[in-house]
Amino acid sequence: MSENELAIIVLAAGQGTRMRSRLPKVLHRIGGRTLVGHVLTTAAALGATYTEVIVRHERDQVAALLADRYPDAEVVDQDEIPGTGRAVQVGMDALPADFDGDVLVLSGDVPLLQAETLQSLLAAHRAASAAATLLSAHLDDPTGYGRVIRGADGGVERIVEQKDATAEEAAITEINAGVYVFRASALRTHLARIDQNNAQGEMYLTDMVGLLRGASEPVAAELAADVASTFGVNDRAQLAEAGRVLNQRIVRHWQREGVTVVDPATTWIDDDATLAPDVTILPNTQILHACVIAAGATIGPDTTLVDTEVGEDATVKRTDANLAVIGARATVGPFSYLRPGTVLGEDGKIGAYVETKNAEIGEGSKVPHLSYVGDATIGRHVNLGASTITANYDDVNKHRTEIGDEVHTGSHTVLVAPVRLGAGAKTGAGAVVRKDVPAGSLAMSVAPQRNIEGWVQKNRAGTGAADAAARARSAE
Repeated sequence: MSENELAIIVLAAGQGTRMRSRLPKVLHRIGGRTLVGHVLTTAAALGATYTEVIVRHERDQVAALLADRYPDAEVVDQDEIPGTGRAVQVGMDALPADFDGDVLVLSGDVPLLQAETLQSLLAAHRAASAAATLLSAHLDDPTGYGRVIRGADGGVERIVEQKDATAEEAAITEINAGVYVFRASALRTHLARIDQNNAQGEMYLTDMVGLLRGASEPVAAELAADVASTFGVNDRAQLAEAGRVLNQRIVRHWQREGVTVVDPATTWIDDDATLAPDVTILPNTQILHACVIAAGATIGPDTTLVDTEVGEDATVKRTDANLAVIGARATVGPFSYLRPGTVLGEDGKIGAYVETKNAEIGEGSKVPHLSYVGDATIGRHVNLGASTITANYDDVNKHRTEIGDEVHTGSHTVLVAPVRLGAGAKTGAGAVVRKDVPAGSLAMSVAPQRNIEGWVQKNRAGTGAADAAARARSAE
């Protein structure tokens, strides 16, 4: 095999006890993607021949994610022998015996690495003809990271883990980012020599540096240009910090693509979202998962969109929307709730305190306020009066409401599904519609009004209402 071939081994077997979570550490999310998902997405840009993910703790959860989202990655099980050195051993055993290229080792809990950083690391490794090259960085607070120990000539001598470091070694600020490139032949030769003689009783991959140096093999280190890219996640505080850094990157990217973000500090955009030029994002807005926002749309303030499409020049404010489609020039909000399956046509409106679900609302149609529209198909240029309700559930099954073009309903109309209103039909205020309404018809369910004279004074004697009524009658 060619020496320029690349194999990637992603370490994702650790328990992550500091997360204090039932969820494996590498499955925690930032930017809408798992930690290991960020690593694999970056790795995919490198064109590796082989990509392996080493699993152990809660392996079924991790393997299920990989099978669903990253099927090209091979799952390799680590045995009961602990440590990153053992993880790489089982990864090497899973590679073809004649693989003789480079092996890039990544950590599943270092999510901020960018493809450019790894490409530079690979280039430096190959230019130096090194047996191993590690990615390092200088941190103001290196607590928790392995320290890079350099010799008098400035070369890398070894790496010492935090728990094994002396006070002098712990004061070193150059840290090991947990990212390495090895020449496959050198890695195979020396991996077998790693032991568990350390404070943790683990097989440390970092011991490879000392072993290679002892065999007079060249070891190099490449300082990361972007220190934040080396941040590892070991607890919830670091998870939040990594999420903040990632979001900063994403927001800055979209600003440079022509999106106005009024307040970056309160705007969160997931990695899979897509925004067009001239979109405006107002404060306290979240655009999550695979949202697509078209040119000229204004989103926010105080809005959360999840997997939602927004058309050109639409306005969405103070709204929660999930798996919805909002047409061009439509307006939504304030205080609207669009549940999955909502499709609002061009120039449509969903107004204040309206909830929709599995509803197709046609071009130019309006649901202005205080309404629930579920399991419904609504035609063009329809106006639903205030507090119109589609009563879609009969306590056993859901049923659908169909409303034709140019229908207008009166306030407080209840449409008891399954029911159909023909084109141009109307309903009176307070109508409860249980039967289909033919096109152009008016549906009413109003009983004649009946006034009972003297009822308040007779039945509520001594109250303020009775007194007020008596005074009014005297005045008359």
